[in-house]
Amino acid sequence: MSGWTAKRFWTAAVAEPLDGGFTVRLDAKPVKTPAKAPLLLPTRRMAEAIAAEWEAQQGVIRPDSMPLTRAANSAIDKVGPHRDAVVGEIANYAATDLLCYRATEPPALIARQAQGWDPCLDWARDALGAPLTVTQGVIPIPQPAPSLARLRAVVAEHSAFQLAALHDLVAISGSVVLGLAVARGHLGAAEAFDLSRIDEAWQIQQWGVDEEAAALEARRRDAMLIAERFFQLCG
Repeated sequence: MSGWTAKRFWTAAVAEPLDGGFTVRLDAKPVKTPAKAPLLLPTRRMAEAIAAEWEAQQGVIRPDSMPLTRAANSAIDKVGPHRDAVVGEIANYAATDLLCYRATEPPALIARQAQGWDPCLDWARDALGAPLTVTQGVIPIPQPAPSLARLRAVVAEHSAFQLAALHDLVAISGSVVLGLAVARGHLGAAEAFDLSRIDEAWQIQQWGVDEEAAALEARRRDAMLIAERFFQLCG
Protein backbone atom coordinates (compact mmCIF):
# COMPACT_ATOMS: atom_id res chain seq x y z
CA MET A 1 0.00 0.00 0.00
CA SER A 2 1.50 3.32 -1.07
CA GLY A 3 1.66 6.25 1.34
CA TRP A 4 -0.43 9.37 0.95
CA THR A 5 1.24 12.20 -0.96
CA ALA A 6 0.13 15.81 -1.21
CA LYS A 7 -0.68 17.11 -4.68
CA ARG A 8 -0.90 20.59 -6.14
CA PHE A 9 -4.31 22.11 -5.48
CA TRP A 10 -3.66 25.76 -6.30
CA THR A 11 -3.70 27.78 -9.49
CA ALA A 12 -1.03 30.33 -8.56
CA ALA A 13 1.45 30.94 -5.75
CA VAL A 14 2.02 34.63 -5.00
CA ALA A 15 4.02 36.70 -2.52
CA GLU A 16 2.02 39.22 -0.50
CA PRO A 17 2.57 41.60 2.46
CA LEU A 18 1.53 40.29 5.88
CA ASP A 19 1.83 41.82 9.35
CA GLY A 20 4.85 43.97 8.58
CA GLY A 21 6.53 41.20 6.60
CA PHE A 22 5.60 38.99 3.67
CA THR A 23 4.01 35.61 3.07
CA VAL A 24 3.07 33.25 0.26
CA ARG A 25 -0.51 32.50 -0.70
CA LEU A 26 -1.66 29.54 -2.74
CA ASP A 27 -4.64 31.22 -4.38
CA ALA A 28 -6.43 32.55 -1.27
CA LYS A 29 -4.82 30.08 1.14
CA PRO A 30 -1.80 31.36 3.14
CA VAL A 31 1.08 28.92 3.49
CA LYS A 32 1.79 27.74 7.02
CA THR A 33 4.79 26.00 8.51
CA PRO A 34 4.68 22.32 9.56
CA ALA A 35 3.95 23.57 13.10
CA LYS A 36 0.97 25.52 11.68
CA ALA A 37 2.55 28.93 12.25
CA PRO A 38 2.05 31.66 9.64
CA LEU A 39 4.85 31.70 7.07
CA LEU A 40 5.86 35.26 7.96
CA LEU A 41 8.98 36.17 5.99
CA PRO A 42 11.33 39.14 6.47
CA THR A 43 11.68 40.31 2.85
CA ARG A 44 9.69 40.41 -0.35
CA ARG A 45 12.63 38.82 -2.20
CA MET A 46 12.47 35.80 0.07
CA ALA A 47 8.71 35.54 -0.32
CA GLU A 48 9.00 35.72 -4.09
CA ALA A 49 11.71 33.07 -4.15
CA ILE A 50 9.63 30.76 -1.97
CA ALA A 51 6.53 31.44 -4.05
CA ALA A 52 8.55 30.39 -7.10
CA GLU A 53 9.33 27.06 -5.41
CA TRP A 54 5.63 26.43 -4.84
CA GLU A 55 4.75 27.58 -8.35
CA ALA A 56 7.26 25.10 -9.78
CA GLN A 57 5.45 22.13 -8.17
CA GLN A 58 3.53 20.06 -10.66
CA GLY A 59 1.37 17.13 -9.63
CA VAL A 60 2.80 15.57 -6.45
CA ILE A 61 4.47 18.10 -4.15
CA ARG A 62 8.18 17.39 -3.71
CA PRO A 63 9.46 19.00 -0.48
CA ASP A 64 13.04 18.11 -1.41
CA SER A 65 12.76 20.52 -4.33
CA MET A 66 11.84 23.43 -2.03
CA PRO A 67 14.98 24.13 0.04
CA LEU A 68 14.15 27.78 0.68
CA THR A 69 10.73 26.82 2.03
CA ARG A 70 12.35 24.26 4.32
CA ALA A 71 14.86 26.84 5.56
CA ALA A 72 12.09 29.34 6.32
CA ASN A 73 10.09 26.67 8.14
CA SER A 74 13.15 25.85 10.22
CA ALA A 75 13.72 29.51 11.07
CA ILE A 76 10.14 29.91 12.30
CA ASP A 77 9.45 26.53 13.93
CA LYS A 78 12.88 25.61 15.29
CA VAL A 79 15.32 28.51 15.44
CA GLY A 80 12.96 31.16 16.72
CA PRO A 81 11.69 29.19 19.74
CA HIS A 82 15.19 27.91 20.58
CA ARG A 83 17.30 30.87 19.61
CA ASP A 84 19.84 30.74 22.46
CA ALA A 85 20.46 27.04 21.93
CA VAL A 86 21.00 27.54 18.20
CA VAL A 87 23.39 30.44 18.82
CA GLY A 88 25.31 28.24 21.23
CA GLU A 89 25.42 25.30 18.83
CA ILE A 90 26.83 27.48 16.05
CA ALA A 91 29.29 29.33 18.27
CA ASN A 92 30.59 26.08 19.77
CA TYR A 93 32.24 25.25 16.45
CA ALA A 94 34.81 27.93 17.26
CA ALA A 95 36.27 25.78 20.04
CA THR A 96 37.34 23.15 17.48
CA ASP A 97 37.25 25.17 14.27
CA LEU A 98 38.46 23.19 11.25
CA LEU A 99 40.90 25.92 10.25
CA CYS A 100 42.87 25.57 13.49
CA TYR A 101 43.79 21.88 13.08
CA ARG A 102 46.58 21.29 10.61
CA ALA A 103 48.22 18.23 9.12
CA THR A 104 51.50 16.97 10.53
CA GLU A 105 52.57 15.71 7.11
CA PRO A 106 53.27 15.79 4.20
CA PRO A 107 54.83 19.26 3.75
CA ALA A 108 52.83 19.93 0.58
CA LEU A 109 49.51 19.48 2.41
CA ILE A 110 50.73 21.58 5.33
CA ALA A 111 51.59 24.35 2.89
CA ARG A 112 48.23 24.06 1.10
CA GLN A 113 46.33 24.37 4.38
CA ALA A 114 48.39 27.38 5.42
CA GLN A 115 47.84 29.08 2.08
CA GLY A 116 44.09 28.55 2.21
CA TRP A 117 43.33 28.87 5.91
CA ASP A 118 45.77 31.43 7.31
CA PRO A 119 44.12 34.36 5.45
CA CYS A 120 40.74 33.31 6.85
CA LEU A 121 42.06 33.29 10.41
CA ASP A 122 43.73 36.65 9.76
CA TRP A 123 40.33 37.96 8.69
CA ALA A 124 38.69 36.60 11.86
CA ARG A 125 41.36 38.32 13.93
CA ASP A 126 41.15 41.66 12.14
CA ALA A 127 37.47 41.90 11.11
CA LEU A 128 35.84 40.06 13.99
CA GLY A 129 38.35 40.70 16.78
CA ALA A 130 38.66 36.97 17.38
CA PRO A 131 42.18 35.54 17.00
CA LEU A 132 42.31 31.75 17.19
CA THR A 133 45.21 29.41 17.97
CA VAL A 134 46.51 26.94 15.39
CA THR A 135 47.90 23.49 16.15
CA GLN A 136 49.09 20.44 14.27
CA GLY A 137 47.19 17.22 14.76
CA VAL A 138 43.67 16.53 15.98
CA ILE A 139 44.07 16.75 19.76
CA PRO A 140 41.78 19.58 20.94
CA ILE A 141 43.45 22.71 22.26
CA PRO A 142 41.90 25.57 24.23
CA GLN A 143 41.07 28.73 22.34
CA PRO A 144 41.32 32.23 23.86
CA ALA A 145 38.22 32.82 25.97
CA PRO A 146 37.79 36.43 24.73
CA SER A 147 37.80 35.15 21.13
CA LEU A 148 35.18 32.51 21.86
CA ALA A 149 33.02 35.10 23.61
CA ARG A 150 33.44 37.51 20.71
CA LEU A 151 32.45 34.91 18.13
CA ARG A 152 29.39 33.95 20.14
CA ALA A 153 28.41 37.63 20.28
CA VAL A 154 28.82 37.95 16.52
CA VAL A 155 26.68 34.87 15.91
CA ALA A 156 24.02 36.23 18.29
CA GLU A 157 23.68 39.41 16.21
CA HIS A 158 21.80 37.50 13.52
CA SER A 159 18.05 37.10 13.12
CA ALA A 160 16.35 33.73 13.34
CA PHE A 161 16.24 33.52 9.56
CA GLN A 162 19.92 34.40 9.25
CA LEU A 163 20.77 31.87 11.96
CA ALA A 164 19.00 29.14 10.01
CA ALA A 165 21.30 29.82 7.07
CA LEU A 166 24.39 30.39 9.20
CA HIS A 167 23.86 27.07 10.95
CA ASP A 168 24.14 25.26 7.63
CA LEU A 169 27.11 27.33 6.47
CA VAL A 170 28.99 26.46 9.65
CA ALA A 171 27.89 22.83 9.99
CA ILE A 172 28.68 21.97 6.37
CA SER A 173 32.10 23.64 6.43
CA GLY A 174 33.00 22.65 10.01
CA SER A 175 34.15 26.21 10.62
CA VAL A 176 32.45 29.17 12.26
CA VAL A 177 35.10 31.37 10.64
CA LEU A 178 34.18 30.19 7.14
CA GLY A 179 30.46 30.44 7.90
CA LEU A 180 30.75 34.02 9.13
CA ALA A 181 33.02 34.91 6.21
CA VAL A 182 30.25 33.89 3.82
CA ALA A 183 27.59 35.65 5.90
CA ARG A 184 29.60 38.88 5.82
CA GLY A 185 30.39 38.64 2.14
CA HIS A 186 34.10 38.11 2.65
CA LEU A 187 33.93 34.74 0.86
CA GLY A 188 31.48 33.17 -1.52
CA ALA A 189 29.93 29.89 -0.45
CA ALA A 190 31.63 27.97 -3.26
CA GLU A 191 35.07 29.25 -2.22
CA ALA A 192 34.37 28.58 1.45
CA PHE A 193 33.26 25.04 0.64
CA ASP A 194 36.43 24.38 -1.34
CA LEU A 195 38.52 25.73 1.52
CA SER A 196 36.76 23.40 3.93
CA ARG A 197 37.60 20.45 1.69
CA ILE A 198 41.35 20.95 1.31
CA ASP A 199 42.05 17.65 3.08
CA GLU A 200 39.50 15.77 0.98
CA ALA A 201 40.86 17.29 -2.23
CA TRP A 202 44.34 16.17 -1.23
CA GLN A 203 43.13 12.62 -0.66
CA ILE A 204 41.43 12.57 -4.05
CA GLN A 205 44.63 13.80 -5.65
CA GLN A 206 46.52 10.93 -4.05
CA TRP A 207 44.03 8.08 -4.36
CA GLY A 208 41.46 9.09 -6.97
CA VAL A 209 37.73 9.77 -6.84
CA ASP A 210 35.26 7.62 -4.93
CA GLU A 211 31.96 8.02 -6.76
CA GLU A 212 29.75 7.62 -3.69
CA ALA A 213 31.81 10.13 -1.70
CA ALA A 214 31.82 12.51 -4.67
CA ALA A 215 28.02 12.39 -4.90
CA LEU A 216 27.74 13.17 -1.18
CA GLU A 217 30.16 16.07 -1.53
CA ALA A 218 28.15 17.44 -4.45
CA ARG A 219 25.02 17.45 -2.30
CA ARG A 220 26.87 19.21 0.50
CA ARG A 221 28.18 21.81 -1.90
CA ASP A 222 24.66 22.45 -3.21
CA ALA A 223 23.39 22.81 0.37
CA MET A 224 26.14 25.34 1.08
CA LEU A 225 25.13 27.42 -1.94
CA ILE A 226 21.47 27.27 -0.92
CA ALA A 227 22.35 28.44 2.60
CA GLU A 228 24.24 31.38 1.13
CA ARG A 229 21.27 32.30 -1.06
CA PHE A 230 18.85 32.04 1.86
CA PHE A 231 21.09 34.28 3.97
CA GLN A 232 21.22 36.86 1.18
CA LEU A 233 17.42 36.79 0.85
CA CYS A 234 17.10 37.75 4.52
CA GLY A 235 18.16 41.36 3.90
